[in-house]
Amino acid sequence: MQTVKLSSKNQIVLPKEAREAMRLKGRDELLVVVKGDVTVIMPKPKTYRAELAGAGKSIYGKAHLQRERKSW
Repeated sequence: MQTVKLSSKNQIVLPKEAREAMRLKGRDELLVVVKGDVTVIMPKPKTYRAELAGAGKSIYGKAHLQRERKSW
């Protein structure tokens, strides 16, 4: 775990290890999510559609879809 310092201009420098892990390059945009005491910084997706594709697959099983189709 590495620490970073907030500059007098309220800026931080992400450590090289973090930039490499997130595959960041210069001018990439980041999302900052604040939930209570926790702040999460993550790369902004190129397209949200691609990032969310298939995200709900595990919510309903295959049997649920078949029951729904029969109920029509």
